[in-house]
Amino acid sequence: LSQDMYRFFDPSRFEIHIFSFGPPDSPIFIQHGMRGVDWRKRVQSNVDYFHDLQHLTNDHIEAARYVRDQKIHILIEWDGYARQGERAQGLFGLRPAPVQMLHQEYLGTSGALYVDYIFTDKVTSPPHDSFVFFTEKLIYMPNHFFSKGHAMQSEVAVPTHDYVQRSDGEAHVLGTGTPQQNRCLAPPGVGPTDVSFVFCNWNKLLKNNPETVRSWIRILREVPDSILCLLENPKAGAAYLRKFVHEAAGTTDESGHFIPGDGDDLNSRIHFLTWEKNPFDHQRRNLDFCNIMLDSFPYNGHTVAQDSLYAGVPIVTRSDGRDMSSRVTTSANLVLGLSHLNANDGPKQYEEIAIEIANNKSLYQDTRTKLIDSCLQRNPMHPYWDVARYVKNFEQGLQKAWDRFLRGYKPDHIYIEETPEAGVGTFDEEILTHPPEGGNGH
Repeated sequence: LSQDMYRFFDPSRFEIHIFSFGPPDSPIFIQHGMRGVDWRKRVQSNVDYFHDLQHLTNDHIEAARYVRDQKIHILIEWDGYARQGERAQGLFGLRPAPVQMLHQEYLGTSGALYVDYIFTDKVTSPPHDSFVFFTEKLIYMPNHFFSKGHAMQSEVAVPTHDYVQRSDGEAHVLGTGTPQQNRCLAPPGVGPTDVSFVFCNWNKLLKNNPETVRSWIRILREVPDSILCLLENPKAGAAYLRKFVHEAAGTTDESGHFIPGDGDDLNSRIHFLTWEKNPFDHQRRNLDFCNIMLDSFPYNGHTVAQDSLYAGVPIVTRSDGRDMSSRVTTSANLVLGLSHLNANDGPKQYEEIAIEIANNKSLYQDTRTKLIDSCLQRNPMHPYWDVARYVKNFEQGLQKAWDRFLRGYKPDHIYIEETPEAGVGTFDEEILTHPPEGGNGH
């Protein structure tokens, strides 16, 4: 999501260093899994200095000394407690830089007094209401606080209004067929053969709590011949989800005996796709297998959501959460002009919106068309997909935080107001002058 940011930093104002503690992808994976695309090399070619610190992954003291010796002014943690946790555990606690921040990957507070700021926006983290959830001060970005490079990468398939047709007897090939026709690759004879609508959710199964899955059950019941397409992530979780659906669909009599309901029918309408290692193919599957994504709650889809949106798959989301991770899609839908997909009143409205859009073909088509039009917009780009515009605003946040430090002020909440220059948006000429493989790197 963030790699394309490095293409657009102003070199007259910012010197960019990357401190990498992880190993590079294997050449075999790059050749076959990524079809020759090496994201690490792309980042390296677009920054001033790329520091390979694999040998210091478990030595936070030496790592902190190394970072300090580079005379870094602002140090940004991209992982937080996600993935491997804070890089070189304890690195940020030693304060190798005078200003330290969190950005994007980990959506929540560090709980640490040595992290000064975190990036967000006014919808994802409403001012004043959200302050209590963070030890950090908040840097409020205009538009949406997430950087997403889909529209900047030629390897990512551009969404289309029309589907590529295939004959019913032909096997599915990536990029062909409608979601109804492809049926989430369900086995023949399992579930409806004439599918009316395909809901999906491709987040990790752990993101979905019982309340959310119960909402999915009620949605499927109210949309005849619809199916739900999920991802085996992890594979072992599929059986547990099916067990929950079976039990949730039933009732218990006065003596405590379980009475099955329509759980078997519901499970015949829930299907799982296997994991796809190639991220470009994984993203492209959205177009083939999904009409509407049913967002997770209380932890939304984040990368998964951006993949779905750029495939022209709208997202119905709950907007009644208060924490950062539960409001990412709410903010996205507002920027995209799709606020009618936000369920501000909780699970019942979430279900009603999903049922309405599935049963109302014109509403669904208008929604999908508006989303795809945002992806295709050029000269200028739509603000949601405009990385260069995002970086101009991001730079402003960095500058304001640094200016406060130089003046001897404590960190405080920062509100970025888009400059006229940034607000114009990005045109093709600027993108062409900042290619994916830049000319920097040391």
